[in-house]
Amino acid sequence: MRQVREMEGQYRLPALELVEEVFTQYDSPEEGQMVRRLVEEIRAGRYDIPRLELVMVDEEDGVIGYAMFSRFPIEGKYEEELLLLSPVAVKTALQRQHISKDLLEYGFARAKELGFRAVLVEGDPKNYTARGFRPSCLFGIEAGPNVQLPRPECLMAKELAEGALVGMGRFVDFSFYETLR
Repeated sequence: MRQVREMEGQYRLPALELVEEVFTQYDSPEEGQMVRRLVEEIRAGRYDIPRLELVMVDEEDGVIGYAMFSRFPIEGKYEEELLLLSPVAVKTALQRQHISKDLLEYGFARAKELGFRAVLVEGDPKNYTARGFRPSCLFGIEAGPNVQLPRPECLMAKELAEGALVGMGRFVDFSFYETLR
């Protein structure tokens, strides 16, 4: 039976390997390595929340899915209220089997319990709108000048508490992560 688990030591390396493998297959070896480095950088920094680094394991306790939620400041504020969802990865052969859905729904519930009020994600809208994400510009949150997006609607937000993003109206910048510079 598949289960969502919060990060434990035995899953750390298999999760990194899954992330690198999935992003390599989806995009390129360079992208796979970059996303792996991002996970390592988040884990080593002040925005890491081990209880919101999630894996889906199969019957043999093998990692088949991964999602990382980490604190995220906007212009130096809101890091105790706002999360970044990145990355999300599901073993390629098992995609479209609700693995990411289960990981994300577990993560949203856990984040809410921990007092977080909203989540940001950068990605393809077709992968996130079903989970309640909407273009962040609808909340007054836009990509800053250093953030390159394929389309503005690729930066999305989800409120975990109604009205959480009202008045936040800020620019998102990822440059505090060396990997994303």
